[in-house]
Amino acid sequence: VRQQRRHHSTQSTSWDHPRMIQLYQSMADLSEIRFSAYRTAMKLRRVQKLLKCNVKVQLAGLKEDKLLQEKGMMVDIPLYVDMCLNWLLSVYDSGRTGRLRLLSLVTGLVSLCDADVKDKCKYLFWQVSGADGQCDAAHLSSLLNELIQIPRQLGEAAAFGGNSVEPSVNSCFRMV
Repeated sequence: VRQQRRHHSTQSTSWDHPRMIQLYQSMADLSEIRFSAYRTAMKLRRVQKLLKCNVKVQLAGLKEDKLLQEKGMMVDIPLYVDMCLNWLLSVYDSGRTGRLRLLSLVTGLVSLCDADVKDKCKYLFWQVSGADGQCDAAHLSSLLNELIQIPRQLGEAAAFGGNSVEPSVNSCFRMV
């Protein structure tokens, strides 16, 4: 069962899983965190935990009911896949056209996965760099545009420069 969410400012409608609606509502208590980077990290961590992306799930013999065992508890894989897709669509397809760019999908999943931040950054850079390991301004801009969608969806984009990534791209290439 999904719940309809009407965005009055954009005059659009989207459907969210009830647990995702609860997650978004629960983030209000994080507004007490003073520094935006910490607040955004805590919001993303809450998403990560809800979607079970923060734990290493061990296969306990995939059963027909598609449940996996995680620390002695059964995990409903279709439920978490559905919620993860819900989150990805909320971040990268708010108009719910049913389309995601491959870079959007990769960026969203990498941001949720339980891995070292340096490894995540290397992997994402590799996604936009050429065979020579170099990245041009256009590709870096694409990556940063994908990344800024996450704090935007969490209500924190203003703290990271809003929707404009060009100053960051220009800054990176001035340093080289």
